[in-house]
Order: sequence, then structure tokens, then C-alpha cells
Amino acid sequence: MAKDTQPRWDRKMQQRLARGEAAALGELYDKYASLVHSLAHRVLDDDDAADQITREVFGYVWENPDAYDPKQGSLRSWVARVTNNQAVQRLRRTGAEALADGGEGSTEELEQKVRRAAAAARADYIVTSMPAPLRAALELAYFQRRDYRQTAHDLGVTEDEARRRLRLGLQLLSTAHTRPIEGSSPPGYGRSL
Repeated sequence: MAKDTQPRWDRKMQQRLARGEAAALGELYDKYASLVHSLAHRVLDDDDAADQITREVFGYVWENPDAYDPKQGSLRSWVARVTNNQAVQRLRRTGAEALADGGEGSTEELEQKVRRAAAAARADYIVTSMPAPLRAALELAYFQRRDYRQTAHDLGVTEDEARRRLRLGLQLLSTAHTRPIEGSSPPGYGRSL
């Protein structure tokens, strides 16, 4: 039952949004606003811009609930993807404007900045979304500088289990840097804002 609870909630939320239930948007905002804001801030490093992206993302979700395809993943993942794409588009647009106004740097430097910001935001999302046992192992190993033996002891698991959790967590994190940047593509599944 627990495994199907989230997909069911996602489908019901999408249906409620499609019917125009303002309360549904409020629930979605309460659940995901901090995620949206933190991802946007991670890319843009600007509170005001992150606030604007947060408003834009929830406006887009409200106006386009059918852009979410449950077969493609969770509603949370879709909202995060919309956020990342919006923030990357904003970063590119403001960077291009600065270059056009005679600012320092080049197009290549701007694209490098976009890639780094998008990968960092994706890594943040992956860490916050991974199962708690994997996240706990990574936090002990990397933030508290524990080796796998100390991690196993602190978590009360076997050394093999600690190594497995660390390996899986790192595998998930490695996808943050290998996934293509989608900032120039539409924010949803084939839909534009």
C-alpha cells in the first residue's frame, strides 16, 4: 500500500488541479514550495529571482496540470524538473543580457556556469529525495568524515550494508553530472511555458 500511495496522490492532485480546485494548488504549494525555492536559489543564487521562479512554476502547474505525465515519474520530480528548467532558462537569459551589455565573460563561460548550477541543483534534489537510509549513510561518510566501518557502527548496520548504502547513494549522485541540461527545452514533457 505505501508504495502505491504517492502515485495515487499524484494522480488525484493532477485531477484536482485540472478541475480548477484552488485548494489543490494550496496543498501542492505547501508540500513543494520549499523544494522549488531551494532548487531555484541553488541555480540562480538570488532570493528575489528564486521567489519569482517559485511563482512562475506554480502558475505553470496551475495553468497546465495536464503537462504532468504520471508515467514519466512522480509529481515531485516533475515539479523539480519544471523548476530546474525555468531557473536555467532565467540564468541563461540574464547571462546573455549581461554579455550583450558588454559584461565580462563569454558564451562558453556562461554555459559552464549554467551546467555547474544545474548539476548542483540536481545533486541537491537527489540527496533530499533519496531514501533516508542512503541519505543518512552519505551524510555520515561525507559530512562527518566517517569511513564505512564507523558509518556501519553509527547506523547500527553491518559493514556490508553500510558499503551498499554508500555505493547506491553515490550511484544516484553520479547521475547529477551525467544528465543532459534541459534549460533550453520546454519545462514539462514537451510543453512550453
